[in-house]
Amino acid sequence: MYQPKSFQQDNVDEMKAMMKAYPLATLVTTGQHGVEANHIPLILKEVAAGEHVLWGHMAKANPLWQELDDSAQVLAIFHGPNGYVSPNYYPTKQEHGKVVPTWNYVAVHVRGRLDFIHEDKWKLEMLNNLTAQHESQQKDPWSVNDAPKEFTQSLLGAIVGFEIKVTAIDGKWKAGQNQPNKNRQGTIDGLSVSPNPADKKMAQVMSDMLKPD
Repeated sequence: MYQPKSFQQDNVDEMKAMMKAYPLATLVTTGQHGVEANHIPLILKEVAAGEHVLWGHMAKANPLWQELDDSAQVLAIFHGPNGYVSPNYYPTKQEHGKVVPTWNYVAVHVRGRLDFIHEDKWKLEMLNNLTAQHESQQKDPWSVNDAPKEFTQSLLGAIVGFEIKVTAIDGKWKAGQNQPNKNRQGTIDGLSVSPNPADKKMAQVMSDMLKPD
């Protein structure tokens, strides 16, 4: 990922929070048929101080698990808030006109080595973790145990679990840091009134990062 220093995110806690808030990752792999991309919700877990893994699963019908070697190197891309930035948002447009459109966004790239796991006990633990994380905001959270055991058991046989041992985490917060504060504030104002919820979320990211003059 092209990473200008002004956009580089070094705060691991911020990156972890973003991955939890936007867990549907693009898993990029290279196998027998070249580069593949699958879209899979992933869970980040800290297994020891500073050591992390990603847990996930895919349908057993997906041929990917048969095509990859053990401990294959993979890339998981987490996509956070994003929004189109019009030159009309910039006060400097009126001053000199030397402005162009751009796109602001938040992204985290996680590199690691992937191993597939077939044990039902592990897959059930992974599903319990995944469900608990995403049901936590529900008024009446659903649990895997709410489903009939024989039904759950049959589904376990239809999926393949996997764990990615994380080797690197890189974050990019492209939020107008290369612009003067008045242009950043103009962008926040423009995105805030957009009917697109994603724009509003990007505006909030920018607002949280904006430092007073």
